[in-house]
Amino acid sequence: MRYIASLMLLLTLMAGNLAAQYIVPSLKPNKTQQLLIERGYGMFVHFGINTFADVEWSDGKISPEKYHPDSLDCDQWVRVARDAGFRYVLLTTKHHDGFCLWDSKFTDYDVASSPVKTDVVAAVSKACKKYGLKFAVYYSLWDRHEPSHGNADSKLYVQYMVNQLTELLTNYGEVVELWFDGGWAKKPEEWGLDQLYALAKKLQPYCAVGVNHTIVYEEGKRKFVVPDDMVTDNKYYFQYFPGDFRLWDPKIAHLADKKQYLHQGNSYYMPFEHTICISKPWSWFQKSAPVPVRSLDELEELFYWCTSNQNALVLDIPPGKSGRILEHEANTAIALARRINLQKGKPLPTNGKFISMGASASASSTASVNETSLDAHFAVDGGMQTRWAAADTLAELTIALNPSDKFNKIAIFEYQDQVKGKNKNDGFSNYRSNRIEAYDIDLWKEGKWLNIYHDETSMEDCKVIRFPVYYQTSKIRLKVLRAKAPPSIYEFNVIDFERK
Repeated sequence: MRYIASLMLLLTLMAGNLAAQYIVPSLKPNKTQQLLIERGYGMFVHFGINTFADVEWSDGKISPEKYHPDSLDCDQWVRVARDAGFRYVLLTTKHHDGFCLWDSKFTDYDVASSPVKTDVVAAVSKACKKYGLKFAVYYSLWDRHEPSHGNADSKLYVQYMVNQLTELLTNYGEVVELWFDGGWAKKPEEWGLDQLYALAKKLQPYCAVGVNHTIVYEEGKRKFVVPDDMVTDNKYYFQYFPGDFRLWDPKIAHLADKKQYLHQGNSYYMPFEHTICISKPWSWFQKSAPVPVRSLDELEELFYWCTSNQNALVLDIPPGKSGRILEHEANTAIALARRINLQKGKPLPTNGKFISMGASASASSTASVNETSLDAHFAVDGGMQTRWAAADTLAELTIALNPSDKFNKIAIFEYQDQVKGKNKNDGFSNYRSNRIEAYDIDLWKEGKWLNIYHDETSMEDCKVIRFPVYYQTSKIRLKVLRAKAPPSIYEFNVIDFERK
């Protein structure tokens, strides 16, 4: 009965708004999804009460007086986004704490009650129009401040969200994406998602709607599917329906990511949007002490990976307490755009052919974790949540290649040991340290190993080796010469790179 009622609601709203793009069973992207795929690369902006408390998540009890940027410059945010080649800006309008970056008529927990009353949503939307970027909004379903959120009658909070989303989707021009988060705080059916989705389509016909942790292993059971498992069509199910794209923050999809997912016996096409931080330690909201950024090599390889296969990427660059994006983070994003030659109106750059993906691989030793063997083939399986791990420090990984395939680039994602940051409960602020400290890369040529690369520095998160010439071989070897702990590799990618 509930399914029939939801369907009737959708049909009623569709009748009044024939231009709206509703999700329907399909084997290919609809117009809303195609526009999302074509945008492909956005800047995520986390800013709010948490920025001024040095935390990732807060409980809705921090006073609005705490919010006090002294040099708020939303124009600078979007100007950086333009210079860095982003196609859209995704603004965190309300996080789990419930603090709103606009003057909402339905709460006093917002910028209007703070020392700096600028409507940030309006300012960012205006700047997006000025600089030619699209505007998108993040809105947390979970609200730790709003009293109706905890009411036994879930309809009261659904109405609260309808009221706020009507403000966001009516007063700020075109909104191309609505990114929902925090759905774990209630049962999926308690959020009124069919009503919220229909509202979004009524007010913004081609707005792409997504909910974090979209997909589950079994229909009606809350066990999230990690992106590495999303490699078979029509095997997994919607947890949150309806929606236009999949999310799993901050996981990375498999290179063989599939697009068909099931709901009520029907198959729906669903692209994936990635979310990663520009900072080296995962940190969504900016903190008082600046942190280092990811290397350009890592950002470049993640860009290629996350925007391939009809998927999208939003890169988080959070403004600091001053209300401005930090210069070293802005410079890194702009440098990345110049390195990969991002050009407005042109297709996003691609990486080339991965000649090692799915190849036969062997190792001198293999470790096990929780009785699961971390075999060599995991280093070339195309998944970022699987890895090869050795049982000793002086280890070798050998990958068989087609000798007719040429390559001029290698990208290695090394497994990192992780230590939690200052706030051990936020789940994101971790610091990573590598294991491998010296290594060779060798090719099999004329019955013996030929060394083509030697390094005595740490790999960091991602090691990229670009060769001035092409090579061909029947097998390639990573030989670890020194390591702090048994080596482990997420992905060893041998690439025929498309020179620009």
